[in-house]
Amino acid sequence: MTHAVAIDVQELTFGYGGGPEVLRDVSFRITPSERVALLGPSGAGKSTLLLHLNALLPETLPPPSSQSPPPVTIDDLPATSEHAAEIRRRVGVLFQNPTDQLFGATVGRDVAFGPLHLDLNSDEIQARVTQALIDVKLEAFAERDTARLSLGERKRACLAGVLACRPGCLALDEPFANLDPRGRRQLRDILGDFSGTLILATHDLGLVRDLTDRVIVLDGGRLCADAATEVILGDDQLLERHGLVA
Repeated sequence: MTHAVAIDVQELTFGYGGGPEVLRDVSFRITPSERVALLGPSGAGKSTLLLHLNALLPETLPPPSSQSPPPVTIDDLPATSEHAAEIRRRVGVLFQNPTDQLFGATVGRDVAFGPLHLDLNSDEIQARVTQALIDVKLEAFAERDTARLSLGERKRACLAGVLACRPGCLALDEPFANLDPRGRRQLRDILGDFSGTLILATHDLGLVRDLTDRVIVLDGGRLCADAATEVILGDDQLLERHGLVA
């Protein structure tokens, strides 16, 4: 049974290697099982924010002090190197480019990589791999060479690897980019069935409407709007101002 994850981001400011700030004073809370879209133009800071939710940038955050809470917590765990392993059990990230995530020789081996590091017995690992492949409709692909997959199949194989770890939250970076209509429908249906917390960074407003109940808008590293999906998508001036319409 998936335990849905709560996320708390408070006054998060971040820049890579002492460079300009990519995120500036970003604050929001996501309750367990919320389905949230993260919108904004290219360079808004969406991908960097998702990395923080998976504790992939823990060393660059200021250490929490008694006077100030940690800027990012997952189920009340600070997103620091000390808690990174546990946070990555709870938050599964899907990167925009599947080649950044798909490295097993076969689909089955790739999906098994995460569970192999969770102290599970071999029967449980196999059961998780089998179920995850069923969930993404790749059950016949366990022995398929990962180099012989289409883009849509690669994205679904990566998602199977994330699902096999049974995270309580999926944080997805442009998962629908460059997919054909069939691939988009398949992925939309998979995400629609996910019962945990969902954070979806995308430019596809139609899928935002289908899959989420709330929208957070980032632009220039700042949080510019946070409201129900229908409110944000119904505000043409807001969408235009932040480059969210063609």
